[in-house]
Amino acid sequence: MEAVIKAGGKQQRVKAGDVIEVELMKGIGDSVEFTPLLVIDDDGATHAGKNAAGATVTAKPMGEKKGDKVRVLRFRPKTGYNSQIGHRQQYTLLEIVEVKLGAAAKKKAAPKSTAKKESTAKKAPAKAPAKAGEAGDQG
Repeated sequence: MEAVIKAGGKQQRVKAGDVIEVELMKGIGDSVEFTPLLVIDDDGATHAGKNAAGATVTAKPMGEKKGDKVRVLRFRPKTGYNSQIGHRQQYTLLEIVEVKLGAAAKKKAAPKSTAKKESTAKKAPAKAPAKAGEAGDQG
């Protein structure tokens, strides 16, 4: 089962066993629960919005990590101005333990018919191309 969760202003697609990096989370306990935006069950059916009500994604914190250093250089020619700063984002590592679908969503997950409905509307006949030398054709 897979899910799309929102953490730190970003959305990530996760499944059980994945290790993800999210922005630093202070004061978290032994586990973190997320409410998923979208759940894809084992049958391939998607559940979103009210259909995914009651679904949870449980994660276990594994530690903290620093990201790559980003250097910012500002330079203005002929003025003697230059400044250089750096930034290193801190992340929390989370291991996804479980993706669970709510009981209400499991009941609603009935297989849908894949047969296409035939259109009963009649198509308009195509117009015949204009012949050379008729009105409106000036050469």
